[in-house]
Amino acid sequence: MAVEQHDTGTTNDEEGGESGAYPLGLSLASAAVATAVATPFVWILLAASSVDVDRAVELLTSDTTVTVFVNSTVMVTGVTVFSILLGVPLAYLTVRTNLPGRRLWTVLVTLPLVIPSYIGAFVFTAAFGRGGDVQRLLEPLGVSSVPEVTGLEGSILVITLYTYPYVYITTRAGLKTVDTTLIDAARTLKHTRLQAARRVVLPQLQPAIAAGSLLTALYALSDFGTPAIMRYNVFTTIIESETQRGSTEFAALLSIQLLVVTVFILAVESRTRSNEQFSSGRQGGGASLARLGALKWPALAFCGLVVTVALVVPIAILVGWLLAGPETGWRVPFELSYLTNSLSLSVAAALVATLAGLPIAYLSARHDTLVGHVTERMSYVGYAAPGIVVAFALVYLSTRTFTSLYHTLPLLVFAYVVRFLPQSVGSTRASFLQVHPSLPEAARTLGRSSVGAFRAVTLPLAAPGLLGGAALVFLTTMKELPVTLLLHPTNYQTLVIHIWQAHRNQAFYDAAVPALILLGVSAVSIFVILSQEGYDVK
Repeated sequence: MAVEQHDTGTTNDEEGGESGAYPLGLSLASAAVATAVATPFVWILLAASSVDVDRAVELLTSDTTVTVFVNSTVMVTGVTVFSILLGVPLAYLTVRTNLPGRRLWTVLVTLPLVIPSYIGAFVFTAAFGRGGDVQRLLEPLGVSSVPEVTGLEGSILVITLYTYPYVYITTRAGLKTVDTTLIDAARTLKHTRLQAARRVVLPQLQPAIAAGSLLTALYALSDFGTPAIMRYNVFTTIIESETQRGSTEFAALLSIQLLVVTVFILAVESRTRSNEQFSSGRQGGGASLARLGALKWPALAFCGLVVTVALVVPIAILVGWLLAGPETGWRVPFELSYLTNSLSLSVAAALVATLAGLPIAYLSARHDTLVGHVTERMSYVGYAAPGIVVAFALVYLSTRTFTSLYHTLPLLVFAYVVRFLPQSVGSTRASFLQVHPSLPEAARTLGRSSVGAFRAVTLPLAAPGLLGGAALVFLTTMKELPVTLLLHPTNYQTLVIHIWQAHRNQAFYDAAVPALILLGVSAVSIFVILSQEGYDVK
């Protein structure tokens, strides 16, 4: 049973939004933010435009380019599909069923998001295969070899394990605001729980699932560390190698190809929005829970397997490296300031991204305007581009135009916002869509202005989405590597800089210390944020 359109007939601003007037101020604010985050990519266009046409055709049709395109497409598709297969069932189990220990599972299945995928790749490649930690552990049991985690399969496995929480978080937020009166109506019509979920819940969840899938796909497309460690050539690894070789023209052309692929992904995601509708009535928090009965054991096994592979295995290996003590040779003492620097930068980036993403998300969700569509899509450009390309672009601009910003904290925070603004926009937009337009309209009939109705009605109802988006920005900033490496102020160390230096020197002990600290800090932040959202998982 599909969700019916409300009799108000209001979709995304058929008559100019809630106020009935064109949102000029909102459009200007959205355009300003979108222009700011898109500016660093101007140099890429300039670099590409300087390449001779024949040379450009030769580079773009080379075997390397074709192989990289196919490899990237297969990897992104695999990661997105498996992330949905993991994230959606986990969200349903922890929100809409009587799964034992739902609060604990909510935290545990979200925690993999705090582990940088390149750390996961580092751990899995070191632990599996001949001579790895797992093979040595199983050797007394007669196991002479274990499969290696490399190549395409390894890249899909590792990136999925550490990006499926994007789908999980957005789907969970959607489930919390599902109109449960429709579920009850379906049940009165003799629909089973499964039929009600398929015909009522899934159509309402489509925007939330699409938002999480979009973030997952764009992350996989822009990831550099994991495919590099897995020895699997994709756009980002070739761009990095070409940049190191000084072949900026090929790197620029490949970067433009990445942007084209990004536009294609955004177009696919946009088509899934055709069934977006506003919810009304009683929302998910007060709905009765589905009783799992005998299915609780397979459900617990499913949650336990995901948590074990994504969380327990890498943590156990990191702890093992820590207990083994430092290796001889290269060492860098860890300092507490690395942690405080990472926290300060992440909080600043989350705050700025949330404020900057607010007008874009609201304009896109509430007003069907060309500016809204364009600015929302422009905000995703920085997330799809490799972080190293964003960093090089900002270095280029800051050394030629804004010299006073070169290697400063404001420029570093701006780079984070360019990279992770879509995380705030996607989550916030999904929450705005769940707030029926009749609610702020009712406030206006009681004498509230448009801004007052937004502040008193819409913003509190959408607060979980804003907070979820801020949490995503905070966590991804904590583990962002290439931008931090190239733009951090001199003598300004963070956790990820320390981890990368240890990784490059295969200093397992020195990599384990900050990685475990990063995991602990992020776990506490997730717990606090979920508690503030008022989740009623009892």
